[in-house]
Amino acid sequence: MQSVLAIVVSYLLGSISFSFIIAKYIKGIDIRKHGSGNAGATNTLRVLGKGPAIAVLSLDVLKGMVAIWIAMWASDVTWLAVICGLAVIAGHNWPVFFGFRGGKGIATTIGAMATLCFLPALFAGIIAIISIVFTRYVSLGSLIFAALLPVFIAIMGRPSEILIGSIIIGLFAFIRHRSNIVKIARGKENKLGAK
Repeated sequence: MQSVLAIVVSYLLGSISFSFIIAKYIKGIDIRKHGSGNAGATNTLRVLGKGPAIAVLSLDVLKGMVAIWIAMWASDVTWLAVICGLAVIAGHNWPVFFGFRGGKGIATTIGAMATLCFLPALFAGIIAIISIVFTRYVSLGSLIFAALLPVFIAIMGRPSEILIGSIIIGLFAFIRHRSNIVKIARGKENKLGAK
């Protein structure tokens, strides 16, 4: 029962769209109708500026961390932590409170995976950040992070449950970034800092 409750709470936690809430509070707008239309930190940066974007990023990362802590409180079974991680990311991407129209889940993925397997997430994150610095494509960095995470988890010998979870999370990321992949291929993707 505790395990089921942990999964449900993780999904509901993920479904709290801080980008939507902060945009509504600051400007009275639906963030999903502005900029790229995505309810996440990058679009918040474009529409509202640095302060709100940092707040959204931090809170979305924290959601991922808290979901793993909830799982660890409920049980010491690795599978439960992985499923709670997937649930919180699914909640962020497809939030029940906001018509199942959410963000792309990368910040929440960072929080969940850094709590589950810190070093693999750190190494994948460093490479992703370097790619963003050189290309200014946040979406490309996000995809690189999602793709490299299972690689570093496998290389560093983390539990198979975490490896399988990271592959599913990678699929989430690529599904949510379909339009970005097309734009990158066509050279039409928005660069960080561009209006």
